[in-house]
Amino acid sequence: MHDRNGTQVFGTQVFGTQVFGTQVFVSAPDGLQLHVRCYGARGRRRPPVVCLPGLARTTEDFDTLATALANAADRPRQVLAMDYRGRGESGHDPNPDNYNLGTEIADLLAVLTALEVEPAVFIGTSRGGILAMILATVRPAAIAGVVLNDIGPVIETKGLVRIKSYLGRLPQPKSLEEGAEILRHLFSAQFSMLEADGWIQFAKRTFKEQNGALVPRYDPKLAHVLEGVDMARALPPLWKEFDALASVPVMVIRGANSDILSELTVAEMRARRADLDVLAVPEQGHAPFLTEPDVIARIDEFTTRCG
Repeated sequence: MHDRNGTQVFGTQVFGTQVFGTQVFVSAPDGLQLHVRCYGARGRRRPPVVCLPGLARTTEDFDTLATALANAADRPRQVLAMDYRGRGESGHDPNPDNYNLGTEIADLLAVLTALEVEPAVFIGTSRGGILAMILATVRPAAIAGVVLNDIGPVIETKGLVRIKSYLGRLPQPKSLEEGAEILRHLFSAQFSMLEADGWIQFAKRTFKEQNGALVPRYDPKLAHVLEGVDMARALPPLWKEFDALASVPVMVIRGANSDILSELTVAEMRARRADLDVLAVPEQGHAPFLTEPDVIARIDEFTTRCG
């Protein structure tokens, strides 16, 4: 068997899925290849964790968290992190109209079915949390619990305007150090605690080397997602989708500097769910990195309550 670059690999092919050690490529309903990174072995008693990144983010964002959860001394569990189409190692869609929530939920369902990973605990950052809430309305049995990372039923327009200003428009850095400076300029108000090494690590998760140049880890055509959004009007709220999670444990994490998830929305979520587990992360905005030991410990504790 050979991978997409012609390098010989060892693995098996099941249900249209090629397994290469810790990397899995699943065929989407339209044949596009979707990348999933796997951590740890499947346990018989504990449901796996499925990590869903933000709009223009990738599985790289979950590496620290996923490694910790998969290697927990007393309660290890398998963790899967998915790259949506057009992001990370997944294939780019020739039609940017397909970068939408409807297509992405169909892709997620294909991954869950192919890898037989339900029920699972979902950790959704931003767009990933939206997908988790939508999943609760179309396949509730797939969900054992949900962590909503800096996302809720109400999305603040101010944050969308900020994201739209740079999505698909990042300057091309000549080095990781230059990439770190680009990110510092864009995100310093969101992540006031980051020092030089932290910005470098952020750059490593944002850019990749391709043909001798550093480019974003997503298809620039992804900007099409926000082109039709009227920034003068609030997006329709997702309270119905949030309420669909009523039968499973839910945790919401909010960055103290967030301009996407407001304190008011968290209060409204808590009013609807008295048992809502809420964690505020100081000096971080949209979206918290989920790499700090105390944050990981809280998430680990939450997943234990989910089964």
